[in-house]
Amino acid sequence: MTFPVRLATLCLLVLAPVPPALAADACDALTARMIRATGASLAGRDGSRAVFRAADAERMSLDCRAPRRMVFAALAREPGRPFYGLIGLAAQALTGASAEAVETLALALHQEALLTGRPRQGRAGRAALRCETAPDTDPFVDVRTRCILVPSPALRRRAGLFAAAGAG
Repeated sequence: MTFPVRLATLCLLVLAPVPPALAADACDALTARMIRATGASLAGRDGSRAVFRAADAERMSLDCRAPRRMVFAALAREPGRPFYGLIGLAAQALTGASAEAVETLALALHQEALLTGRPRQGRAGRAALRCETAPDTDPFVDVRTRCILVPSPALRRRAGLFAAAGAG
């Protein structure tokens, strides 16, 4: 095989869509890994999205589509320390980052968001995180705190990933 033919074949293999069955199997495996790592239970699954029940978060979901991401939400404007520990455990399972480093980052980003009133983002190892809080003046917002976790290369590739998200 000549080099152009090899290159074309490689491009087709890389750019070809993943068959739905393989994507579902990969998402099942990632969902099971999240359950083992965090102790959460599966509340439901729809296509590439899994929703979990966790004692330390009102909402916890996983989107298996690229770039993978997890969303954690709390009704409290200042959730307890276990909320951040849950984010750290999930980050370790999703990205391989240190659970303690991500927990510390999540807490720091949340505190900065409280002080500035603006979403804050940062990285710990291969985990990128964005945390935000809803204004205390809006009584109709049900979610007061939200953190979004993605593998950090995805954050660099999709710089606008968090641009439109609001805490409500």
